[in-house]
Amino acid sequence: MLHRRSFKTTLLLAFFSVLLSACSVPETEPEERWLHAEDGAYAADISPNGEYSVVSGVDNGINVWHNKDNKLLFHWQHQSEGNNLVLAIHISADNKFVVTSDREAFALWSIESGEPVGFWRIDESTIRDVAVTNNGTGILVGRSNGKVMYFEPETGRRLEFLGHQERINSVDISPNGEYALTGGNDYVAYLWSTRTGQIIHTFTHSSRISSVTLDDEGRFAFTADSKQGAKIWNAQTGAQMSNLQYIARQKIFTDAVFSADGKYLLTGSPSRNIYLWDVKNGEQVDEWKVAAKEGTRPATAVVYAVGFVDKKTILSESSSGLAEMWTIEHE
Repeated sequence: MLHRRSFKTTLLLAFFSVLLSACSVPETEPEERWLHAEDGAYAADISPNGEYSVVSGVDNGINVWHNKDNKLLFHWQHQSEGNNLVLAIHISADNKFVVTSDREAFALWSIESGEPVGFWRIDESTIRDVAVTNNGTGILVGRSNGKVMYFEPETGRRLEFLGHQERINSVDISPNGEYALTGGNDYVAYLWSTRTGQIIHTFTHSSRISSVTLDDEGRFAFTADSKQGAKIWNAQTGAQMSNLQYIARQKIFTDAVFSADGKYLLTGSPSRNIYLWDVKNGEQVDEWKVAAKEGTRPATAVVYAVGFVDKKTILSESSSGLAEMWTIEHE
């Protein structure tokens, strides 16, 4: 039941497993570094144009940063002053709206005005991940009971997708709100219509789906499982284009985004690592390592968000509370 007023809770297990199995990435130094959450972060997202970062701080609510001049634009409280438990954040493709979520409620915000648009609470099961369309017209909510809800705040229209058999781990939505990509513990990711609920493509893996991403231009879909399957698909035909090439027995992805020109996929991990991949062949072409969260033993950090600023520059947000800017060396 829904009452009016993007989670990654699997990261802890993923974090420990990656520590044991991931290949080592050399220490790297960013071009610039800013503190966006003093005591560390629970979640973050970077706008598709790289202009904004929205960060859920451990002790200070949700902060909206303008990255060009590192200016704090807004400070939001998801529910009330005090404990902040926002674990999922997603910025719309048009860089205008943000959806934030804890386990029991989600909120829609305007980046342009800084004001809240709406707040909704869910009684049935817990929220796992969220996504929002352009203009904030549609919100996608993945839940622990395997159901995915597509909700339109202005009209109140709601559609429940019941294709999954187990809990949802990751969701994404097309900018126009017509298509949803969802993945869960049932080893399957589905691309489906938010108008009819009908499945368009089925992407099957050999273990639980941990991460899904839709290209904003509608060209590609990325689905990754908890073992060695990380695949890029043609979103139009459903055919596999490439499988990311790595030798580790297990590689977990915490965020993924396609470049505007469609050449590259940028991914984050729960063990400080950022990777740049060639979309056509799945080969790794660049890598970076974010700063560790202060006080962690062993020294590590979860990369919550990655994004392209331009063709030669990327940005990351991590559990250390730091935003870090990196240069792409690959030509």
